[in-house]
Order: sequence, then structure tokens, then C-alpha cells
Amino acid sequence: MSIEVRPASVYEDVRAVIGPKSPTANVCFCLSYRLGSRLNTSLVGPARGEYVAGLCRADPPPGVLAYDGDEPVGWAAVAPRAETSFAHSRKIPHVDDLPVWSLWCVRVRPGHRKQGVSHALIAGAVAFAREHGAPAVEAYPRDNGDARVDLTMAYAGLRKNFARAGFVHAADTTSVLAGHPRILMRLDLR
Repeated sequence: MSIEVRPASVYEDVRAVIGPKSPTANVCFCLSYRLGSRLNTSLVGPARGEYVAGLCRADPPPGVLAYDGDEPVGWAAVAPRAETSFAHSRKIPHVDDLPVWSLWCVRVRPGHRKQGVSHALIAGAVAFAREHGAPAVEAYPRDNGDARVDLTMAYAGLRKNFARAGFVHAADTTSVLAGHPRILMRLDLR
């Protein structure tokens, strides 16, 4: 498998990785940390997809996609922290006043897991943030040690994968996801 990571500017490819099977479903579509709760809950059914399509047309697009040839096999959400709900989070602290970017969702499609896609996505998201002037990238992965992780809740990533990519523990948080604490990890790009 040869993985290439590209900006998430093709809506159909984003939908293939993180969209619902039914266009009327009200699934996350990776909007829950990107939007305030009022707007997030007001976007129902097809309106969620339409909103994401608009994000894909924006500059910069909402994240990156991993491709195996022409097939989209993974997604990573990355954006300036100031444009996410992490900007106002009481559970995820601010380390300093740098205009950091947040990397909060890594998703690999079934059938493509355990083939290095998540590692390529993390590296691609970091490169994308760097190209857009980010001085650092933060992630808020689960600190699960050796415990198994329910794949439904693995979107935040795992500490060991971010450590492998050069991120370092920057702060503890009071956030817990599916029984595991989340930590703030950071990669300085300066």
C-alpha cells in the first residue's frame, strides 16, 4: 500500500471516509469540535453534508485525506485552534498564546487499518498545518497505555502514535474519552 496525503478539498472523498451511509443521518461528520454547539445541533440531515461541502471549498480545507491510489482511506481534521471549540475548552488547557493548530480526529476506513494510514495522516496533517503557517500543532489523544480501544472512540488518536510522530506531552487535561484520560501533546514547528 502506497499512501498519499492530500488536502481534503474533494467533498465526495471526505463523505466516503467520515460521512453517514444515509444522507438524512445526523452523524458527527467531524463537526462537533469545529462548530459551536448551537450551530452543530442545528445542522441536521443533508444540511450537515452541505456545510462540510462548503468547508471543502474553503481555503484552507478542513483537514487532510489519505489515499491508496485514487481511493480515500483516511481522514484527519486539522485547523487553527482558535477556529475550534478547543479555543474555549475548560477541559483542554492552553499551554501558551501561540496560534497553534489542533489535530483532533484521525479516522481510517475499515479494511485499511494497521497498514500505517494513521501515521501518514498525522504526518500529512502536520505538513498541512506547517504549509499554512502554524507555529505548532496540538493533539488531544487518549492516554490508554496498553489497553484496547473501542474503534468508535479511537478518533482522538492514541498517545503512542503521536509520540512516534515527534509530539511531546505538554499538559494534562481533565477530559476523559471512553474511560481513558486525554492529554495535550504538541509538536513545535518553529
